[in-house]
Amino acid sequence: MEVHVNYLAVAAAAVASYILAAVWYGAVFSKAWMRLTGITEMKPAPTNIIFMLMSSFIMAYVLHHSIVFGDAYLKVSGISGALEGAFFLWLGYIATTTLATKLYEKKPWGLWILDNAFWLISLMGQAVILSLWPGNIVA
Repeated sequence: MEVHVNYLAVAAAAVASYILAAVWYGAVFSKAWMRLTGITEMKPAPTNIIFMLMSSFIMAYVLHHSIVFGDAYLKVSGISGALEGAFFLWLGYIATTTLATKLYEKKPWGLWILDNAFWLISLMGQAVILSLWPGNIVA
C-alpha cells in the first residue's frame, strides 16, 4: 500500500509535540521533573533541541502511517480512530518500554507517570492534528 504523506501536517504535529514538551517540562512540571530525576539545572544543548525536533517528526511520521493503515485495513477513521491508534501505540510501545527502563534503572514511579502522561498526551495531540489537517488522507 502506498501512503501519501502530508509532510506539512507531519511537521505541524511534530512542532506541536515539541511545544507541548517545552511547556510540560519547562513551565508546568519543571520542579517535579528536576526533583524526580535529580537534575538541578535544565538547559538543553542546541543539538539536543535539534534531535528532539527530529524525533518528534519521526514519531508523527510513523503515527501518520499507523492512522492511514488503521483507516484502510481496520476501517477505524476520524478523530476517534486516530486517538484510539495513538493510545494503543503509547500502550504497546512507549508505556511498556519506559516501564522496563523504570524497573531496571530504579527510577521513581512519579517520573514514569510524569513522562508517560506527556507521551500519551503528545501522541494524542499529534493524532488530532493529523486527522484534522485539511487535505490530509486521514481526515
